[in-house]
Amino acid sequence: MISGIINVYKEKGYTSFDVVAKLRGILKTRKIGHTGTLDPDAEGVLPVCLGKATKVCDLLTDKQKEYEAVLLLGKVTDTQDISGTVLSEHEVCLTEEEVKNVILNFVGDYLQIPPMYSALKVDGKKLCDLARAGVTVERKARPVQIFSIDILEVSLPRVKMRVNCSKGTYIRTLCQDIGEKLGCGGCMESLLRTRVSEFKIEEALTLAEIERRVQTQAGELLPEQWEASNFDFIRPVDSVFLQYEKAVVKKSWNKLLYNGNRLTEEAFIDYHEKQSGQPIRIYDEEGHFIGIYEYVDRQKDYKPVKLFIEA
Repeated sequence: MISGIINVYKEKGYTSFDVVAKLRGILKTRKIGHTGTLDPDAEGVLPVCLGKATKVCDLLTDKQKEYEAVLLLGKVTDTQDISGTVLSEHEVCLTEEEVKNVILNFVGDYLQIPPMYSALKVDGKKLCDLARAGVTVERKARPVQIFSIDILEVSLPRVKMRVNCSKGTYIRTLCQDIGEKLGCGGCMESLLRTRVSEFKIEEALTLAEIERRVQTQAGELLPEQWEASNFDFIRPVDSVFLQYEKAVVKKSWNKLLYNGNRLTEEAFIDYHEKQSGQPIRIYDEEGHFIGIYEYVDRQKDYKPVKLFIEA
């Protein structure tokens, strides 16, 4: 089974589910998951996890993200982007300076009401399904963070900007909120996700590029023989944890290690005292990545946080 992470460039017209479905066919594997939905009209970085790496999906979903978006002022739609039904249009009688000042005031903590056209669920029902049925329900505002906004170009009524934000931030809602604050309304005209954690757009591959590489790099191997190491575009599972210190467990502890037991300092080669709550990467002596453990000061041992046993 292939285990690893692919930095996919999601193109316009595809849903995140479409990307996963197509990769299942290309890579001949069933265990695949994406790390955060991108709207069909949006483009850009979509990390996709394979095999044991699917356990990383929730961790990557929580990571910081970066987008380039075009805000169109003077137009309000039901979906908050240009693809929706126009609800109102207004003349944009603003100076460039007024627009910039309002946009930059959104940097920091920000309470955002999720849009009706989203995959969030209320009482077990997706908001987008309710919206398509003509039903609008009350949504609670959620705290998000806008770490930075760089205004790249102003050509009113359009503003191109780069947004660095926390998980759960809807850029189209940000666009609408900016328009509302300016008094003329606004919607998102285009969206490009340029980064998810350390996954950058410069390294992302389209589905067509991935398919070509599979065909050329698989060689004579049958699909059931494929491993992540056969393909240069599949990142190993541990690559997203390189910020944590590495520790190797002695061979004599393998049985406990492979069963996911807690470990004491005697289990490690070249033991270095760790801080309580500090995660570390654990490997066996053969170099197999086992998972992420965390030191518990009260019990003077290490507990498993997330296991990816490859041995």
